[in-house]
Amino acid sequence: MTKKTTEELLYNDETLDTSTFKCPNCGGESEFSANDQKMKCLYCGSLFDIDNFETIEERSLDELLQKGQVWENAEVYQCKSCGAKEIIEDQEISMECPFCGTNNVIKTDELPGLKPQGVAPFKINKEESAKIAVNWARKKIFAPNSFKKSAKAQNIHGVYNPIFTFDAKTKNQYYGRLGRNVVSYKFVNGRRVAQTSTRYFDIRGEKNVDFDDVLVQASTNIPAEYIKKIEPFPTNKAPKYKPEYLRGYSANTYDKEGKDCWEECKSQMKKRIESIILKSYSYDVKQFLNVKTQFENNKYKFVLVPIYVGNYKYKNKLYNFYVNGDNGKIAGKTPISVWKVLLTVFGILLMIGAISAIFALS
Repeated sequence: MTKKTTEELLYNDETLDTSTFKCPNCGGESEFSANDQKMKCLYCGSLFDIDNFETIEERSLDELLQKGQVWENAEVYQCKSCGAKEIIEDQEISMECPFCGTNNVIKTDELPGLKPQGVAPFKINKEESAKIAVNWARKKIFAPNSFKKSAKAQNIHGVYNPIFTFDAKTKNQYYGRLGRNVVSYKFVNGRRVAQTSTRYFDIRGEKNVDFDDVLVQASTNIPAEYIKKIEPFPTNKAPKYKPEYLRGYSANTYDKEGKDCWEECKSQMKKRIESIILKSYSYDVKQFLNVKTQFENNKYKFVLVPIYVGNYKYKNKLYNFYVNGDNGKIAGKTPISVWKVLLTVFGILLMIGAISAIFALS
């Protein structure tokens, strides 16, 4: 009997029939094919559909805040070098950590917790992600030339990253004070001199703002700044979770509770609300703006989204990159040539000096 993977144990509340992953033609093992969006036999290459015609719907936020579903028979593995936590197959516990490249991965006693509602499947394969990463590296202006010529994407792993998305309808009452800059002129020693003063005015009103699928990362394995750069993910079209989608991939555990993610989401929403309010006015200076927000009809989804994690190695140092497994957008780090940066700064300073000299002579 084929041994159940930890993904299967975590993300199912029913006993799995391992024949789900058997090829109907030869009986061989199969995994999810990003190119075909079907299961593919690793032995004979046969393709077969995943029986999944359901999409997920938002759930009431109260359900998330009151109690999360915990899985008692789940297993988590952690890299002792960088702290990254991942759900991986039992036979892969000596694999390299996709985040720091070490082999120091061990089993923990931790329970990962909440079951995802849906999964956004990988749409591009590992080979395509490697090409994207190499092309991106070669276009980095400040990277050393030797790195760009030899850049190689390595240790690439397809990792499903857990995220929460939140919907909300907000009613906002606000008041504040803004200012417009006014330019006036006066003569000083026979010369016309401009003076700027600020005229302040009060604002007050109400603004309703609706939010749909505001994304908050539930794992800290991948820095949030990189997630933002490779968004969006098709969370509104995500099908219901099926274990087949994870065959051939691994999944991050979440280490941020749902209530904490909701608080982070509210902060994002409030910043957006303030921006929308301010766009309604013509102003130059914000003295203050107070907004009282009422959140209604709050809903959430818990979804796994596809990300390829890999790295470049340059002078014995690893530089991680992250590729959106749905749209191919990439973000990450590359080495920087100090000489290129200094030459660029020097060139800019020369240009500024030349422009200043021209104005001084005119």
